[in-house]
Amino acid sequence: MKAEPSAQQTLLDLQAKDSVIAQLNHRRVSLPENARIGELDAEVATLDGRRIEASTRVSDLEREQKQADQDVELVKTRRARNEERLNSGAVTNPKDLEGLQHEIVALDRRIGTLEDAELEVMEALEEAQGQLDEVVKALEELRVQHDEVAARRDTALGEIDAELSDAEAGRGALAARVPDDLLALYEKLRANQGGVGAALLRAKRCEGCRLELNGADLRELSQAPDDEVLRCPECSRILVRTSESGL
Repeated sequence: MKAEPSAQQTLLDLQAKDSVIAQLNHRRVSLPENARIGELDAEVATLDGRRIEASTRVSDLEREQKQADQDVELVKTRRARNEERLNSGAVTNPKDLEGLQHEIVALDRRIGTLEDAELEVMEALEEAQGQLDEVVKALEELRVQHDEVAARRDTALGEIDAELSDAEAGRGALAARVPDDLLALYEKLRANQGGVGAALLRAKRCEGCRLELNGADLRELSQAPDDEVLRCPECSRILVRTSESGL
C-alpha cells in the first residue's frame, strides 16, 4: 500500500486522538461514583426490604389492636347491660340474680384479660412503629447520599462528555485527511490490536509493541520508499517513519 508520508504522519495524530478518546471512555465507565452508586443501590434495596417487613408488621399489629379494642368494648357493653339489668330491679328471681352477678364477675375477669392482651399489642405496636421509623429515616439518609453521589457523577460525566465531543470532532477532522484505504487498514488493525493501529518507529523500536527491531528488519525498512506503508514485523501495526526512527 502506498500513501503520502504526510498522510502516514497524520495517522500518528489520529492514533493519539483515538487514545485520548479511549481514555475518556474508560474514565466515563470507571468513575468512582459509579461504584459508590452501585453500593448505595444495594444498601437501599436491602433497607427497603426491611422497611416493607417493618411496615407489614405495623399494619398487622394495627389490625390486631383494632380487633382487641373491639373485643374489649364488646365485653364492656355486655357487662354494662347486665349491670343495668341488675340495678333496674327487673330481675327478681334469686337464682337469676345470682347468675347475673356471677356473669358480671366473669365479664370483669374477661375484660381484665382482654385489656392485658390489648396492652401487649399496644406495646408491640409502639416498638414496631419505632423500628419502622428508624428504617425509614436510614432509608431517607441513604437516598440523600445517593442523590449527592449521582449529582457528582453527572457533573463528572458532563465534563468528560464535553472533552469527548471535542476529541471526536478533532478525530473527524484528522480522519478526513487520511486516504480511505489507509484509514480502513488502520481501523482494522486498531480493532485487533488493543486500540493501537499505528505506531511511531522511534530509535529502532516500535512504540506499538515496544520491541526493538533487528538489523535485518531495519535494513529492509530503510530501503522502502517514503510513500510505502510499512508494518511492524513483530506486531503488524502500521509503522510510521520519522527523523527519530534511527534508520
